[in-house]
Amino acid sequence: MNRKATALDVAKLAGVSRSAVSLVLNGRGDGNVAKESQVRIREAAATLNYTPNAIAVSLRNRRSRIIGIVSDQVVTSPFDGNIIAGADAVARSQGFVTVVMDTELDETRDESAVATLLDRQVDGLMYVTVGLRPLHVPLNMLRVPSVLANCFDDRPEAGVPAVIPDEVRGGREAAMHLLGLGHRDIAFLAGDGVTPAAPRRIQGHRDAFEAAGLPVRPGRILEAGWDIDAGFHGAMKLLDGVAAPDRPTAIVCANDRLAIGVVLAANRLGLAIPQDLSIMGYDDEFRIASTMVPALTTMALPLREMGAAAMTGLLRKLSEEPEDNDDDGGAPAGHGRPGHTLVPCRLVVRESTGPVPAGRT
Repeated sequence: MNRKATALDVAKLAGVSRSAVSLVLNGRGDGNVAKESQVRIREAAATLNYTPNAIAVSLRNRRSRIIGIVSDQVVTSPFDGNIIAGADAVARSQGFVTVVMDTELDETRDESAVATLLDRQVDGLMYVTVGLRPLHVPLNMLRVPSVLANCFDDRPEAGVPAVIPDEVRGGREAAMHLLGLGHRDIAFLAGDGVTPAAPRRIQGHRDAFEAAGLPVRPGRILEAGWDIDAGFHGAMKLLDGVAAPDRPTAIVCANDRLAIGVVLAANRLGLAIPQDLSIMGYDDEFRIASTMVPALTTMALPLREMGAAAMTGLLRKLSEEPEDNDDDGGAPAGHGRPGHTLVPCRLVVRESTGPVPAGRT
């Protein structure tokens, strides 16, 4: 039986020191090992079919190379699993694995979920939520480097960084898309003010009109809710019994489910989409936006990108800390000033939006 290759074998084949092999294959080559040597080390490792022994590495540097993820509903909900997928892809690329616990929207389980993951000696923690919201960060998260994804700390002094979607910019770009098509009378079905995303998207909507030197007509921004029936009733309020010159030529919806309701209302009233009415959603919800008839123009939430950015920042924080730091469960690990990383949403243009109807410019 052939002997399993060792790090020393890789070092000899690459013509470098054994410590250089360790640095490169454990993701710490940049800034420590020349680029050319890094290439030779990786080529030598591939030739010899060598990979570091994860258990041995963990024992040496007192790192588990495990990241704990707490979610409020991401695992049990059909939405937003892409946040975890994006985070996990980055973790795996750096030799880490992720372990996920879902609290199923029960905030009383936050502390115990974090405690369970800490007992497994995780190197860092991430908290992920289905919708953008403030989070009362469990204090025991501060025992290790931590990050928030799609949520933000409601106690900024706790110092946990957050990666969230740029909702103001998303609302602005949605309105700008319709303004660019010639629409001037644009309504916004804006969800509700309880969710932080709604007022931010409204602000972006208003910013777009202000930048264009146009007023937002009174009554054109409605807090309708988030579900299909809310979209239907909101659209009927805007459209039913209203003469063509007085009804909006486009409706922006705070999510794709609202947009479904608007489409149903338009069909009830005999309005063609987008010839009579342009409809725009938000989220680019899987198996909904692209399969609607007509396919829905929408703002895609950067779910996978948020997860990847949050994990990248967390692993960077870990790389800056001494590897032999032993958490004694006492004072929190140091965090810098809390900051929000804003990840832009993406405009996805499909068939539900078109030029303003003739005579309505």
